[in-house]
Amino acid sequence: MKPFSILLCILLLAGSLTGCDSKQIATSEVTEVSETQEADQGGQASVKDDESQKDVVKVAIGSPDHSTLVKAVQAADLVNVLSNAGPFTVFAPTNAAFEKLPSGTLEELTKPENKADLQNILQYHVYVGALNADQLTDGQTLNQVNGDNITIQVKEGKIMVNNSATIVASVKASNGIVHIMDGVLLPPKK
Repeated sequence: MKPFSILLCILLLAGSLTGCDSKQIATSEVTEVSETQEADQGGQASVKDDESQKDVVKVAIGSPDHSTLVKAVQAADLVNVLSNAGPFTVFAPTNAAFEKLPSGTLEELTKPENKADLQNILQYHVYVGALNADQLTDGQTLNQVNGDNITIQVKEGKIMVNNSATIVASVKASNGIVHIMDGVLLPPKK
């Protein structure tokens, strides 16, 4: 029997022995347990599974070259979204790619008041659907999660995005694929 069921049985028994309204005790106890359980749950990203293939977020977390991206995804509250079933194609800039941005850019974007801007930039790096590198073709346009498009270029066997970032490697994930890139994509200004 689960601890919750045992606790509920004890409370019901105690309520009937003391003449209390057992329904009131059981209801209040169930409410307290439910609220505690909800507070402890962290969404899909909090699921502990060391045996299955890693999702796109766990791929990034496992890469020492993507700690900046992971911090940005956490600041934008996108961890649970990207841990869901997907499938997603994530164009993942490395730490070195973020270092190419003007000084202070990332620090400014990770401030709480700039969360929407950070989400927009990060969502510009995500396509809904799993596209392997061999499925990316020259001139292909992809509509990203933020609603803007990116364009793929293939030159001399290298795959570039928006003529600004090159895919240097790809890693399959349980919910899509991560294309590691040497640049950060910035959405078009509106």
